[in-house]
Formats: sequence, structure tokens, C-alpha cells
Amino acid sequence: MSQFSSFRQFYPFYLQEHSNRISRRLHFIGSWGVLACLLAAIWRGQWGWLLVALLCGYGFAWVGHFFFEKNRPATFRHPFYSFAGDWVMFVDILRGRVRL
Repeated sequence: MSQFSSFRQFYPFYLQEHSNRISRRLHFIGSWGVLACLLAAIWRGQWGWLLVALLCGYGFAWVGHFFFEKNRPATFRHPFYSFAGDWVMFVDILRGRVRL
């Protein structure tokens, strides 16, 4: 399935693309890093932290995909759904709905 008509349809695919536990952990660490960088940008008023946030989030995620999942990140095919999927999975991990 290459096209999705809704995020609800996309999210099961997204989770399937993150079946490797180490990859999920790397995504989770990267998401925490993004939040820390955003807080640093706001707290210090140094907007260069926003670039660091991007590098942190995508860096951890892409290491997970290329080295552990051995697949191509969904960001390249579905950038908006993938971005939302990262944060929904992050919250689902915090809630215990997705195993870390």
C-alpha cells in the first residue's frame, strides 16, 4: 500500500516499519532529545538549538532504520504522516501501548 487516505490508515504501517526494538528505542531517545533541544532554544533564546533538534530527531531515527530495521524511513515517502507517527508512537510508548 503506497498511498494512505488517513493517518489512521497509515499508523499500523508505521508501527510495522518500527518492529525492531532497538530502532523504537532510538526513535524514543531521539524524540526526548528533540524536546530537550526545543526547551534549550526557548530557555536560552538561541534558535540554533532548533537545527540541533532536527539533527537529533532524524539522526537517531535514521540510524534505527538503516542499521537495525534495514528499511527506508517513511519520512521519504510520507513526510507529514511520518512526523505525526513519530510523536504518536512516542506517546504510545509513554502510555505503555507500544513496547519499548
